[in-house]
Amino acid sequence: MGGQPVKYGRLALLAGVVVLIALFFYFGLQDYLSLQFLQSQRSAAVGLYETNPLLVALLFMAIYIAVTGLSLPGAAILTLAAGGVFGLVTGVVLVSFASTIGATLAFLLARYLFRDAVLKRFEKVLAPVNRGVEQEGAFYLFALRLVPAFPFFAINLAMGLTSIRVWTFYWVSQLGMFAGTVVYVNAGNELGQLESLAGILSPTLILSFVLLGIFPLLAKKGLEYFRHRFANGE
Repeated sequence: MGGQPVKYGRLALLAGVVVLIALFFYFGLQDYLSLQFLQSQRSAAVGLYETNPLLVALLFMAIYIAVTGLSLPGAAILTLAAGGVFGLVTGVVLVSFASTIGATLAFLLARYLFRDAVLKRFEKVLAPVNRGVEQEGAFYLFALRLVPAFPFFAINLAMGLTSIRVWTFYWVSQLGMFAGTVVYVNAGNELGQLESLAGILSPTLILSFVLLGIFPLLAKKGLEYFRHRFANGE
């Protein structure tokens, strides 16, 4: 009998999540998370931020957390928008915390809604995965965060099915995503300062897009280097 309330609670929560996601697409809210829309509204957003900085910052974080927590598309665009509206330093701080909190929310949803059922059905398959997570789960998650080989939302959901601790997931995610956050927010900051097509050829904007392109490769090489030194006991 004790399991029935938990079962119904999970079903109710799952239904609520599904309804929120369905409403998001039904009302076409994804159109508001496009680069074109955000660029067109940048001046108004900056003006509003200058008038009510705390309110706008909190509203942005709430939207970012909701988008990432529900695994909706738009996190990358919001990260660029943060640079364009808040600037580099404030944008990095807001996105760093909002993205990590949202990721942890998605992680907790996956763990609460699906972990028991998945483990029950695929216990033998997931056993070695959980053992690996217990041994070096922090480094594995850090590598996934630093090198975006898998989609952001997929990492959140997949890690929720493992035995990694919530606090470990949080701090490793924030640390692992920080460098990528700086690169994306900086690109958004440069785009926000673009006043004409000629500005596309500015060295800082070109450098920002070069960093966007080569960052995953640099991160991968860095991880391989440190992994090699760690394996050799250095």
